[in-house]
Order: sequence, then C-alpha cells, then structure tokens
Amino acid sequence: MEKKYYFDIKWVVILAIAGFLVVFQVLPLLYLVYRSFFSTGQFSLEGFKRIYSYSLNWVCLKNTLVTAGLSMVFGVILAFPLAWLVGRTNLYGKKFFRTLFVTTYMVPPYVGAMAWLRLLNPTVGTLNVWIQNLFGLDKAPFNIYSIGGLVWVLTTFYYPYAFITISRAMEKMDPSLEEASRISGASPLGTLFRVTLPLMFPSIVAAALLVFVSAASCYGIPSIIGAPGQIYTVTTRIVDYVYIGSQEGLTDATNLAVFLMGMALFILYISNFVVGKKEYITVSGKSTRPNIVDLGRWRIPITAAVGAFALIVVIIPFASVFMTSVTMNMGKPLTAPGNITFKYWNTIVTRKSILSSGKNSIIAAVWAASMGMVVCLIMAYLLKRTNVKGRRIPDFLITVGSGTPSVVIALALIMTMSGRFGINIYNTMLIMVIAYMIKYMLMGMRTVVSAFSQVSPSLEEAAQISGAGWLRRLRDVMFPLIIPSIVAGWFLIFMPCFYELTMSNLLYSNNTKTLGVELFLYQTYHSQQTASALASGILIAVIVLNFVLNKLTDGKFSI
Repeated sequence: MEKKYYFDIKWVVILAIAGFLVVFQVLPLLYLVYRSFFSTGQFSLEGFKRIYSYSLNWVCLKNTLVTAGLSMVFGVILAFPLAWLVGRTNLYGKKFFRTLFVTTYMVPPYVGAMAWLRLLNPTVGTLNVWIQNLFGLDKAPFNIYSIGGLVWVLTTFYYPYAFITISRAMEKMDPSLEEASRISGASPLGTLFRVTLPLMFPSIVAAALLVFVSAASCYGIPSIIGAPGQIYTVTTRIVDYVYIGSQEGLTDATNLAVFLMGMALFILYISNFVVGKKEYITVSGKSTRPNIVDLGRWRIPITAAVGAFALIVVIIPFASVFMTSVTMNMGKPLTAPGNITFKYWNTIVTRKSILSSGKNSIIAAVWAASMGMVVCLIMAYLLKRTNVKGRRIPDFLITVGSGTPSVVIALALIMTMSGRFGINIYNTMLIMVIAYMIKYMLMGMRTVVSAFSQVSPSLEEAAQISGAGWLRRLRDVMFPLIIPSIVAGWFLIFMPCFYELTMSNLLYSNNTKTLGVELFLYQTYHSQQTASALASGILIAVIVLNFVLNKLTDGKFSI
C-alpha cells in the first residue's frame, strides 16, 4: 500500500528554530572547540601547552574554582534555612522577606560589586571606617580586594539562585511525609533533618551546582573587585586576551574559554541527567499545602536575625550606592555641609552618550525578549501538544545555551559571525540580540511550558473539531489562556538583557554601546558617583519592571 505524505507546518517551524540554533549557537560553539585544537591549521596542543605554561593562568583557574566552590557552599548554607523559614514556618513578614531575598537576583551583579566596594574598601569603605571608629582599630577589619571579599560578594549575589530553586522544590513536597514524622513524635528540628533535608537533597545539589557555574562564569564582580586586588579569574583573563587583539591572544582566549565551557556543560549534565533522575517523588495527588512549623518562643529572635541578615546583605549595600550617587566629595560624610548634590543624576538623564546607551539597551532587550518568546511559545506547543519527532532537540539546545558562560557565547560569535562563514553581523545590534537570546531564552521557555501543562488539551480538540488549524488554535485558544505566562516570560528575558554586561562588553561597538557597558566604563575609568547614579537608575527600573510584571499577571509572576 502506497504511503501518503502530508505537508505539516509544524515541521517547517521546528526546522526553522533548529536551524537558527544550529547556525548561531551550535556552529559557533563547535568552531570554538575546533579552533582551540587547530589554531595553526592542523591538530596541535601547543595552544593549551602555552597558556598553561603561564603561572598566572594556573592562578586564574585556582581562583575561579576556589571562589566558585566557596560561593556554592556558603550560598546553599544561607539559602536552605532561609527557604525553610520563609516557606515552612510562622516567621513574621514572610512575604516581605521572600521578596527581599530575591532582590539581588534581579539586580546586575556588578551593581552589587560597586555597593560592597563602597562599604569594604580597606581605606575609605563606609563600613570599615565605622567599625574602626567604633572599636578604635588601627586598620580596617575587612579588605574587599581579597579572595574573601570576592567570595562574599559572589555569595550575596548568587545565593538567591539556590533560594529560588529550593523554595520551589519545598512548595511541591508532599506534607504528609512530614506529618507522619511529627505524629511519630519527632520534633520540628528532627523532622527537618530526618525527612525534609533528605527529600530535598537532589534539589539542594541542583541548586548548589547552579550557584557554582554562575559564580565561575561571572565577569562583572571579578572585574570590579578582583582586578584592583590583582585577583584574576578565568573570565577576566579571557577578556584580557581578547582585548590584546593579536592572533595569539585570541587563541589563548579560545583555549581558556573551552575549559570554562567544558566545566559548565559537565555541571549542566550532572544537574539535569544525573541529579535530575534521582529526584524523589514528593508530590502526591492530594493537596500539597505545606505544614507550618510554629517557632514558638524563638519566633521573635529568629525574625530579628533574618531581618538583620536582610539589612546587611540587601538594604545597606543598595543604600550605599544611592548615597554615593548624591555625594559631592566621597572623602567627606554625606551629612557634611554642601556635600549632597543631584548633579550626577542630572548627568545620567541629560548626557547624550548615556541616553543613547539606554536606548540601545531597551531596543536590544525588546528584540531579544520578543523574538525569544516567539521561539519559546512555538517550542512549548510542540513539546506539550504534539508528538513530532525531534521536538526535544531545540529544547535541549536552548538549555545548553543557557548553561554556557556568557563570555564563551560572545567569543564564539565574534569568531564565527565576522564573515568567516558568510555571515557578518559583528559590531551590529543583531549580534548582541542573538547572544542575549541564546543565553536567556530558557527563562521564558520554562514559564510557557509550565503554562501549557496547566491547560487541558480538550479545549484545543474542540477547536480542531470545529475546523481550526494549528496556527489558529494557537492564536485563538492557547494564546488568550496563557497570556499571563507569556507576559511573565517576556519580562524574564527582557530584564537580564536590559542590564547585561559580559557579552555586551565584548560585542558592542561605538553605535551599540549599552547601559551595562556604560556603567562599567564610568565605574572603572571615569566618575564613581555617575556610575552609582546610573546603577541606582538601573536598580529602580528593574524594581519597577518587576512591580509591573506582578500587576499584569495578577500576582502570579514576579522575579
């Protein structure tokens, strides 16, 4: 019997998306690996031998592993008890603390580096000076330009990754397991260690790995805090090699990038395919409303301790950035006569270069979020509503892109999108938009996939019976039902693109400079007060966007 073949537009769509990811993600990353072994036109390990013959590169590798490893450990140590207190106890102000703890998640990491620079500078740091005067010390108790200072800032800005991951896992855990422990006579603390912690272990490991790879891939914090103290990491070293501009420098950057990419992808594999398979079934068919543990007489002291932590880690750093932005002379107290000024705020809203950078940031972020959500929407439909073969390939590629360090993505695009393979988009806005999409699409993808899972297929089946085609069903049935998730996904892609630094710092030209790059240049080479005003403006913009997201989605979504 002769088989009949029918044209299916789903295949066109999935091939188009897969083709986009192959050309702009797979090809560049594979060429990066190829280039590291064939830099001279034939297979050679000389490039690796050369970069690892420099003692400074070994120091960079050690610093990266040490700072990322310690940030991972301390991040989980902070995140798990905070997630448990906010989600499973009668702690005062739980909603307020939950919002506060994820604030650093939606703030550019380099803004945090600037904040702690103001506080813990060994000579003029506000907090150091205050402690010295209070206790009569001869020298500053803390030095931000150290391994310890770098670990502290990385921890305070990446522990929210673990906090969010662990909190979501706790929300899905079957409370009957903890109830059985309590009925058996176990104390709340005993239940925590004997039931909750073991059940949460896979999620804790996944959260820890996420913090590790994020800290190891970070560029903004090591460049602002590490470089002045001559503490170099792999990311800062890669950027230094790229700036050298020579062929040898590019080869050395490539070889270091391959190491960073390999480490990140290995951790991604462990997290998704090893740890992910060991997740315990903690959600039953019954209600999963969590038990609330009564803290009793410890309620007030623990709330006070959590409040003190939030004050030190979140409120004081951001307040210091704002105070710097209105300080005329940083060598004098803010309260000194005539030391308060708003001229730096006037600068950021009137200077043409800053306004142009702000416009570029908005345009690039809007395009990345809009095009990214189109890809995410179609991919989510293919994943949850069809059985088309190969539908999981683009999803896998999106996940790999998200797990690849930003500096590696940028370097790979520089090497392949400059005309070498017939595509020349170097020094254009398009190359930045593509880089943003590769890195941040996963955030929108997961949001929309979750929304599709909550909508019954019977609604589409009814529309199909009525004669509606695939695109019309998507437009008239699914789109209106999941619009809050689409809006949320769009914002979740837009926000990190709006203030992105690492990729922008390598890909920008004079016409495509963004706010992240502008802020970095002011902080490093020009005016710290102007940089602080710009950082405060970015912080306010992100908080407002998060508020708008919360309102547009009726409180269902926010960062």
